[in-house]
Amino acid sequence: MSDVLLIEREPPITWLKLNRPQVMNSLNRILLKELLQATVELSDDLETRIVVIIGSGTKAFCAGADLSERKGMSEGEVLDYLQLIQKTMQAIEELPQPVIAALNGSSFGGGTELALACDLRMIVEEASMRLTEVKLGIIPGAGGTQRLPRLIGKSRAKELILTARPVAAREAHDIGLVHRVIPARTAGDGEFHQQLMAEARTWASEIASGAPLALRAAKKAIDNGFDRDLQAGLSIETKAYLTLINTRDRLEGLAAFAEKREPVYKGE
Repeated sequence: MSDVLLIEREPPITWLKLNRPQVMNSLNRILLKELLQATVELSDDLETRIVVIIGSGTKAFCAGADLSERKGMSEGEVLDYLQLIQKTMQAIEELPQPVIAALNGSSFGGGTELALACDLRMIVEEASMRLTEVKLGIIPGAGGTQRLPRLIGKSRAKELILTARPVAAREAHDIGLVHRVIPARTAGDGEFHQQLMAEARTWASEIASGAPLALRAAKKAIDNGFDRDLQAGLSIETKAYLTLINTRDRLEGLAAFAEKREPVYKGE
């Protein structure tokens, strides 16, 4: 394991920290492979209820593909890279835990696509998001043409992809691209944006107060039913609901409600 991805466990949160500040946390093959391996390890980690992805520094969350690496690739290697980044984004999207993208700075190309693969997004006020690919003679290839229209609508997604213009944090919030904008105050000391981390920690803790099996089931039902017709979606919802009927957490939730106390969920 290199130091391009820092994995820090702070139960119930696990932080995935992109750590290539010298190249704006761009996604080379090593970083992508480590992100992919992290998803394998996290899938069965019951102590992790929320995953937060953040970049190092305050300038950029992720600048997308490492173009200096791409420049020296053969056509076959470019195709291998494309498959790797697509597989990594899908693995992040399919993590059973909710995943928060904490954008400590601007994101470009594949960096924006990484944020789109997450369930929730928060961004510092001074940052922006941008899908730059058409200006480089390509198109978003890590899910951008598919996830963005599903998130903000087809027409608006076309405008952002075809113009490749940057979207400031406040506009990103207004169009539903991000959920929270963190007002600029101070980044704090250290390699990572401390104020953003504190805000992400608060949000993650709020979510993690729910029953972990219920969080997983809710995410799965939404993702699997989103592009189905209503009846098919309702069937998926019912199946997900039934997986929770015999759990100890469900009984704990009922007992806590009756006893007027906070529930203590164990993911059982």
